[in-house]
This record gives sequence, C-alpha cells and structure tokens, in this order.
Amino acid sequence: MLGSTMTIRKAQHADLPAINEIYNHYVTQTCITFDYDPWTLERRQRWLDKLQRSNGYYHVLVKESESGEIVGFAYNSEFREKQAFNVSSEITIYLHPERRAKGLGSELMAALLEEIASSPICRAYSLITLPNTASMKLHEKFGFKQVGLLTDVGYKFGQFHSVAMLEKITS
Repeated sequence: MLGSTMTIRKAQHADLPAINEIYNHYVTQTCITFDYDPWTLERRQRWLDKLQRSNGYYHVLVKESESGEIVGFAYNSEFREKQAFNVSSEITIYLHPERRAKGLGSELMAALLEEIASSPICRAYSLITLPNTASMKLHEKFGFKQVGLLTDVGYKFGQFHSVAMLEKITS
C-alpha cells in the first residue's frame, strides 16, 4: 500500500519549498484557497516560525515518501486573532495533486488530531470551499460536523464561492 512506505513527521525549514509547491498549485489552479498570489519562501518561513512558537498549540506535519518527497502537509493554526479564541484552532490539509484519493489525507488528519489532542485546543474548525465532496467526506469521517455556511463569501476566478464551516470537539 502506498501510505505504508511513507512517514508523517513535524515540518522543518528544509520542507518549505515542497510545501510551497503543493500549496501554490492550489492558489493558481483552484478556488480551494482564497489566496490570489503564490506564497514566497520568505512568507512561508515566517508562517512556520510563528506556528512553531505557539507553545504547543499549533502543529505543522508533513507526509514524506520513502524517497524523501513531501507529498502532503497538514497544520492547525489560529482560528481568530483575539485572545479568547485561543482554545479553538483552524485545521488545513493539502496534498500533492497527483497524490489525492490515496488515503494520505486520512493519515495526515489522524496524525494532526492526535497532536491537537495533547494541546490546550478544545475545538477544531475547517473552512471548506464548496463544492469539495472529498474534503467534506474526509472531515465527516473524523467526526467533524457542519455548523455553518458562508454564502458567496469569496470571489476568485471571476465567480463567487461559498464556504462550509465544520467543527470538531477535540477535548
């Protein structure tokens, strides 16, 4: 099985070019992310540094193939900037476009939720641009429930996009 020869580990600075390559594909080719412009390596470095300085609240994981290729990443981050929100976190998973639908998302989700379980986070949220049946099913498989719908909240590639908000109680 493909997933059995791969490992999940904490992200390192050396992984950032591969993380950017995966993420920037979704920036330029899809509406899954609402970013318009690809991320620079400098921006990605600041992102990782901030998450790594979170005193155990936030985690960045990568899925690495036996050959050392980063084929996906998952992380949890600040849900909102205000301090009272620090018990909640937003989760995100991205896979290399050629590695989707192979169970890697499930493996990354399980590992990320395990990390979150040992943190002060009590609720995890995911915002999913619709339609995205695969992502919705993945989250539902792990106990996420849809708690909201943001109608036409984003505009990308000449059209409006709605976003589902999913929630999971983690503690």
